[in-house]
Amino acid sequence: MIPFQPSFTPTEVDLLARSRAFFEQVNSRRTVRDFSDKPVPRDVIEQLIMSASTAPSGAHKQPWTFCVIGDPVLKTQIRAAAEAEEHRSYTSRMSAEWLDDLAPLGTDWQKPFLEIAPYLIIVFRRIFEFQAEAKRPNYYVMESVGIACGFLLTAIHDAGLVALTHTPSPMDFLTKLLDRPTNEKPFLLIPVGYPAPTATVPNIHRKPAEEVIVWYE
Repeated sequence: MIPFQPSFTPTEVDLLARSRAFFEQVNSRRTVRDFSDKPVPRDVIEQLIMSASTAPSGAHKQPWTFCVIGDPVLKTQIRAAAEAEEHRSYTSRMSAEWLDDLAPLGTDWQKPFLEIAPYLIIVFRRIFEFQAEAKRPNYYVMESVGIACGFLLTAIHDAGLVALTHTPSPMDFLTKLLDRPTNEKPFLLIPVGYPAPTATVPNIHRKPAEEVIVWYE
């Protein structure tokens, strides 16, 4: 163990001001499906992922791998495979209720952003590790990787870029296309880039505090 060294000691005024400012920042985050093909520096993507990798994890196993796709040929292959799964979902797998819930968001099985966005970040969860030819378990993998993805989305927004959480189901095609090892399973596909000049987003609203917080005092 080493001594904990806080970055600074806030006053109550600081706490409220900083928490309000952070809320205003993250509350402006929106999922965007219309991307520009404007390049994003590779170093920026690396920094965003390293921010995500600061997330807490079960037993500090850090059970994640972030695969970054910039190759146009591979992005085209990913789009083709993802759209094939999405077409099956929209035409036969999804219930009528599910499709009704998606209707206001304007989504369908076509995913051009998978080729347009300069980078795709594909997050894999590591369900175990290989050590000396033996399998060693990771703990709370889904929770840990989910938190890391939350960090990643926040970092992307804070940098001034936009992102989309894409989950074509099933996602096994990503394991095959990227030749990932057997201890990794695809968790989330995140296109990252600048918004297109003509980008639009649904006119939706987030739940207010009284609908998401229950106080016990």
